[in-house]
Amino acid sequence: MAEWLSRLLAHIDAWFVLGVVGQVMFSGRFLVQWLVSEKHAKSIVPVAFWYFSIAGGICLMIYGLKRAEPIIILGQSFGLIVYARNLYFIRKEKRDAKTETIPKMVADVAE
Repeated sequence: MAEWLSRLLAHIDAWFVLGVVGQVMFSGRFLVQWLVSEKHAKSIVPVAFWYFSIAGGICLMIYGLKRAEPIIILGQSFGLIVYARNLYFIRKEKRDAKTETIPKMVADVAE
């Protein structure tokens, strides 16, 4: 055990830390989703889930590129597109909802 631990500690550098941070953020998205779902007693995917996904995915992608790990690179490539696309849809929906309420508010004021 001591030998394994000393080998592990010998490889700790900034890239290792980035990989761990990315993995913690990536895994943390499920904790966020679980806590929100428990609070509402139904399955919910909060916006924070997608931010954790993209932040963790970017960290892991950078780590994978630095370490030249094709499995990590492939695994994160498609995911990052999906996370970014979901955030785009969320922002678009909020923008569209805001645009729809402005004419209604103006009409209410005019009356």
